[in-house]
Amino acid sequence: MRVVIQRVRKASVEVNRQVVGKIGPGLLVLAGFESQDNHADICWMSSKISRLRIFDDRHGIMNCSVQEINGEILVVSQFTLHAATKKGNRPSYIRAAPPDLAVPLYESFVKQLESDSHRPVKTGMFGAMMEVSLVNDGPVTIVIDSRNKE
Repeated sequence: MRVVIQRVRKASVEVNRQVVGKIGPGLLVLAGFESQDNHADICWMSSKISRLRIFDDRHGIMNCSVQEINGEILVVSQFTLHAATKKGNRPSYIRAAPPDLAVPLYESFVKQLESDSHRPVKTGMFGAMMEVSLVNDGPVTIVIDSRNKE
């Protein structure tokens, strides 16, 4: 499982010109799943995201989690996070989980993140062509991969 986390002032997702998810200050999480991802990956990633201290405390130091600032979370599925670009110029997405595996992983991840963060999680629409808008705060952008825990 691979995610790109962006600290945002606001973010939204539109499908067919309709807003399907919208948040104020918090985290925009772009999430991609591989076929071998499992419940342990979901739990580890959810715990990491909900406790990630990337928001400023009263001294301007990144020392607070999304929970501590009472922020919001928007999760958007993005299979292209698993693009392989080593050969040629056309990315291969063979490592990305097919929809029959990715949808249950995505849904499980959203539920786990709601549980761990103690807040509702807004989402995009899995498999849809989405327009994602955001105002990155900082900018702060972090990439985390459950297969490469660094």
